[in-house]
Amino acid sequence: MRFQIRPAVLTARLLAAAGLAVDAYVHADLAPQYDAVKATFSQGGLFRVEAALAALAALLVLAWRRLPADVFAWAVAAGGFALIIIYRYVDVGEFGPVPDMYEPDWFTEKWVAAVAQLVTVAAASFLIVSDLVDIRARRHRTPVR
Repeated sequence: MRFQIRPAVLTARLLAAAGLAVDAYVHADLAPQYDAVKATFSQGGLFRVEAALAALAALLVLAWRRLPADVFAWAVAAGGFALIIIYRYVDVGEFGPVPDMYEPDWFTEKWVAAVAQLVTVAAASFLIVSDLVDIRARRHRTPVR
């Protein structure tokens, strides 16, 4: 049964990494357009941080292939998606050092980032469950004598 699960895990890793790469690209590409929106931090700077975190998560999902990397990938994507939704539907206003990032319009890049983040959340959720099943199986394995 373990052999049958591996292709699904590989597919999930590739989907998660691809979603994170798209997220990183979109945020890096949009960052200069948002540099003027600022409090202590600019929205462009925050977009660059999201791009860097998404790129790092994509590399970790592909190269490290461990539970902490999968949880990090999930957190980056879920957090990014949550912020897209919050700043689309709620005018939070300036919040401490974070600028007012309310933007009620859906445009192509926002849709692309949101879909990429949701794909990543789904794939990383599968990876986390798979990791936990593997960890449990290793703990309950009978030692060979």
